[in-house]
Amino acid sequence: MLKITRLTDPELAGLVDEELYRQEHNIEMIASESTVPVPVMELSGSVFTNKTLEGYPGARYQAGSLVADKVEILANERARKLFDAEHVNIQSYSGSTANYSVFASILKPGDKILSMRLDQGGHLTHGSPANWVSKIYSHSFYGVDPETEQIDYNDLKEKAMEDKPKLIIAGGSSYPRLIDYERISKIAKEVGAYFMVDMAHVAGLVAAGVIPSPIPHADFVSSSTTKTFCSARSGMVFCKKEHARLLDKGTFPGSLGSLHLTTMAAKAWSFKYAATDEFKEIMEQVVVNARKLADELQGHGFRIVSGGTDNHLLVIDLREKGITGDKFQTALDSVGITVNKNLIPFDPEKPSVTSGVRIGLTAITQRGLRESEVIKIAEIMNLIASAPDDKKVLEDCKASAQELISNFPLYPEGTFVD
Repeated sequence: MLKITRLTDPELAGLVDEELYRQEHNIEMIASESTVPVPVMELSGSVFTNKTLEGYPGARYQAGSLVADKVEILANERARKLFDAEHVNIQSYSGSTANYSVFASILKPGDKILSMRLDQGGHLTHGSPANWVSKIYSHSFYGVDPETEQIDYNDLKEKAMEDKPKLIIAGGSSYPRLIDYERISKIAKEVGAYFMVDMAHVAGLVAAGVIPSPIPHADFVSSSTTKTFCSARSGMVFCKKEHARLLDKGTFPGSLGSLHLTTMAAKAWSFKYAATDEFKEIMEQVVVNARKLADELQGHGFRIVSGGTDNHLLVIDLREKGITGDKFQTALDSVGITVNKNLIPFDPEKPSVTSGVRIGLTAITQRGLRESEVIKIAEIMNLIASAPDDKKVLEDCKASAQELISNFPLYPEGTFVD
């Protein structure tokens, strides 16, 4: 791998080597990250990158698309079967563009959207003022109950009844609990709204049947194909058959241009892989590891937002430890454990500082770490939170982290030998 690049651009090849070394020696715990299998990398860099492609199978705008048609048809068939869906569009480039394609399919400028607050678990593309979507549509937000830190469904219903939105969105980027999709679907029907679920973070868990699927209850279900799905940097959208033509038109030409056939091929492989027992076992262990880490950290005096987790991630409130999310993230990174600072519900800190961190268990579970290793990671985190500026503590923790992860190779030996 990179044989020609090493000859033509050794500087750039060196940076790839540097990143591979970082990943190999790092305990990766950012909730939006996972490790792609080797076939996903092979297909993402395959000859399909040479093909310009617009339109849909049998109705392309360029000649020479017969093989491309076969790839997209195969991917669609596998995706529908895997998720038991009526219709799928896999052309989106990412989770964000998947969301945009839904908006383009059913909304007009000024239409109302009700979604989860970003600072309580939602996502930038659901209406944050920092995202361009906020300038196109009219947004209102629901949040979590201050006591339980779980979705306040009564508040959601009240806002829906008052605002009469065209679209209600569930799902987000830092919500650790299961979502009652059926309940929100009923609310959407009461007010005449479409119901969309952004399952980007939990798609792998849904595919493996580890947590309930939103697909039976939602009009549209969008997703990235990274995170727990462990595939190419791309996206996908599922919908009811009655909305298929709207979705396809909203995707192309509504919100996308030429397609990324390489990642479509990689997704086709992943839809097959996600149906295997191997993938299901990994996803089951992800949830076990997440719950174990939450329990262990609580035993060390950390406060876990909402009291625990039902999926792959947890959010820690660090205020009782007297440390900010930014400082904890930096200290952990210095010893080879990566997490990301994250706002907690009703956070008094600003987004660049935060009172919490978000932790994901997908990547380390893929490498084979189980409960015994999670216990050790919790111990390291506790030591660092107690002394984030103590060089001796950080040095000892780095040695412990390196010893731990060295027993779990990122990829099989010989994968990157030229």
